[in-house]
Amino acid sequence: MRVYVNGENKELTPGLSLLELLSSLALPLQRIAVELNREVVRRADWEKTILRDEDRIEIVHFVGGGSTFASLRKSV
Repeated sequence: MRVYVNGENKELTPGLSLLELLSSLALPLQRIAVELNREVVRRADWEKTILRDEDRIEIVHFVGGGSTFASLRKSV
């Protein structure tokens, strides 16, 4: 089965859940958001969301840090 993860083609075993895919990618699950075929998937639904051929998955990783806006204001 073929899916696209952040635009990259991946060959997967049929019947894989979204949670299984994310776990196999060794991502920090607490700090990501996932969109499947242009719809956000709630974290509670990852385990029961079964991937299908040609699905498109977008994964966003949240990074902590300071505000760039505050830094920009000081330099202006």
